[in-house]
Amino acid sequence: MSFIDLPAVKTAQGTVRLPGSKSISNRILLLAALADGATVIRDLLISDDTARMLEALEALGVPIAQINENCYRVQGIGGKLPLRFPISEASLFLGNAGTAFRPLTAVLALAQGYYKLSGVPRMHERPIGDLVSALRQWGADITYLGNEGFPPLQIKPGRIHGEEITVRGDVSSQFLTGLLMALPLSAMRFNHTSTITVVGELISRPYIELTIALMARFGVQVEREEWHRFTMRSSQRYLSPGEIFVEGDASSASYFLAAGAIGAGPVRVEGIGHGSLQGDVRFAEVLEEMGARISVGNNWIEASAPASGGLRAVDLDCNHIPDAAMTLAVAALFAVGTTTLRNIASWRVKETDRLAAMAKELRKLGAVVEEGANFLRITPPTGRLTGDAAIDTYDDHRMAMCFSLASFGAPVRINEPDCVAKTFPDYFEKFAAIVSP
Repeated sequence: MSFIDLPAVKTAQGTVRLPGSKSISNRILLLAALADGATVIRDLLISDDTARMLEALEALGVPIAQINENCYRVQGIGGKLPLRFPISEASLFLGNAGTAFRPLTAVLALAQGYYKLSGVPRMHERPIGDLVSALRQWGADITYLGNEGFPPLQIKPGRIHGEEITVRGDVSSQFLTGLLMALPLSAMRFNHTSTITVVGELISRPYIELTIALMARFGVQVEREEWHRFTMRSSQRYLSPGEIFVEGDASSASYFLAAGAIGAGPVRVEGIGHGSLQGDVRFAEVLEEMGARISVGNNWIEASAPASGGLRAVDLDCNHIPDAAMTLAVAALFAVGTTTLRNIASWRVKETDRLAAMAKELRKLGAVVEEGANFLRITPPTGRLTGDAAIDTYDDHRMAMCFSLASFGAPVRINEPDCVAKTFPDYFEKFAAIVSP
């Protein structure tokens, strides 16, 4: 087993330039592929997840050229009805990239080709039944190749029609994101208004706002009634904006902002700020609620520890910051009082069962943890954290990055640290550059 040993640290100070957002990068890559015209994408995240999307699009025949390390030119295949990829039969391996697997499933279900979609074993444990059920309402022909309701999938040409469809909103927002991104393909085919109705509560709403905002950058307007009904008028299609920039990753910013709030600071992250499209940018507001000092600019956010008294515990509905809420679970070790994180049931269907994993690893550090169906309650240990704990990461990049913050209380070993390559390959180097004993 590989590992990295992090020494105990006391302070954090410095500036970190964020990698591009995974959520934005993979959405833009797919939108650019579907658009009419060529799109130059700058500041694209280079990671395992974006590599899987790039490989898939190239396997489907989308012309892609790398201009430099973080810049790609994608020649869209849009403008033809019905939409068909240049290659109509392909087997796509998508690793554990949900931001690639779910939207590609929706788009390919309407593309009239023969496609197999598979991933790593964990991806085959992540539910996709609600997305498949919604696509079948459109007439898609999708077969489960393993367990019912889970990948891998086989997609064949179906009898697609454009009637209104429904989808559950309480399992994964990526299901609705995929359907929304595929919506113009249905509307163009039948030249009528297309509608998606969400059944139940919609979780992770900021990711849907992000999807709609990026679709608008490519010329498609989606109207919503509250969070239950999404409509796209006819005669809309994706048009390349010519050039588009990827914001820094707000979820990745959370680790450095938390480091500043715990370790005196200031720590500044560059790449997000006022006007960011990402919901996780609001993590800074939660740190401020905990007593941290926060400053925000057009393209940066800065965090420092409270002027006095240390961080305070919070009781928080985390629907608006589903990924960054994981960082709060570890930051809670350094807050006065008991922190409760609510509305986080979606953690269970991520790269691992994050609720169970987080509870188990926090206990290794001496915390008292209560795990519920959709909440986590964390009381820090009295005195110091348990030293020299070996934190298991479950092949989950966010587990590895979150628990680096435990080094502010004691030396800690992070097992299988290479999993950070999913979104932030040089994370531990960036973290080491801002912390001091």
